[in-house]
Amino acid sequence: HVQLVESGGGLVQAGGSLRLSCAASGFTIGTTAMGWFRQVPGKEREFVAAADRLATYTTHYADAVKGRFTFSRDNAKNTVYLQMNTLKPEDTAIYYCAASNRFVATVIEEYDYWGQGTQVTVSS
Repeated sequence: HVQLVESGGGLVQAGGSLRLSCAASGFTIGTTAMGWFRQVPGKEREFVAAADRLATYTTHYADAVKGRFTFSRDNAKNTVYLQMNTLKPEDTAIYYCAASNRFVATVIEEYDYWGQGTQVTVSS
């Protein structure tokens, strides 16, 4: 049974940092592409960051977060992370972790499993 559980969201002031965690069970994170998406109520879910299934674990970032967010993983804990620095009010959203059976996945339709989401609120 595949399960993804996000944590680490919260309220932070603009310019601050948060680290989101996504604990995976039912599969090994190195065998799937992994991604982070976010969604604001009333808007479509959007891509934030992803890491390939490949051995090089190449990472991809949306332009809006490039240079501020970093995708990482801990294989021993079967957990991936999203380090978010220099947060802006426009980063406020529910953040979702996702897993894909593909080698590379950067769009919603390519993901097979989703977590329940964690709220991130950035105050100005």
